[in-house]
Amino acid sequence: MDGTQTTWTTERIALLKNRIEAGLSCGQIAREIGVSRNAVIGKANRLGLSRFKSPVGQLERRGASKIARPRNVTQHRIMRALRAKPHLTFAEVPGGSANRCSLFDLQQWHCRWPISDPGAEDFGFCGNNPVDGLPYCAARARMAYRPGTRERIGA
Repeated sequence: MDGTQTTWTTERIALLKNRIEAGLSCGQIAREIGVSRNAVIGKANRLGLSRFKSPVGQLERRGASKIARPRNVTQHRIMRALRAKPHLTFAEVPGGSANRCSLFDLQQWHCRWPISDPGAEDFGFCGNNPVDGLPYCAARARMAYRPGTRERIGA
């Protein structure tokens, strides 16, 4: 780069388009035009000339977000059903669970609610059966996933 030519003239843009179509790398194009590799990449992206963007890739990404959505709806339904059942208050939730387990004993079918302080000797996890689709048992899920209020504060 010689620094005297720092703007994208019409000749440079035409050369950039020509070299991208020829299949040259961004580094090769940069050396030939006299700009940085990042300048070539940025200009190619702004002009829509990037080899790495394809309509197929964009469609796949859009489809992926629709796949994740049903999980959120399912968790929302699970929580709505849990809230509809009579529930325990904070004082009624047992502190020391009979099924309490350590980190090493923790399995996928155990409630993952931490009990006590992680640095304490008696630290462990609830260990009860979790609600399907959630990491916690019903009592702990009610504490973890509380509904938000819809009213504005200070209005």
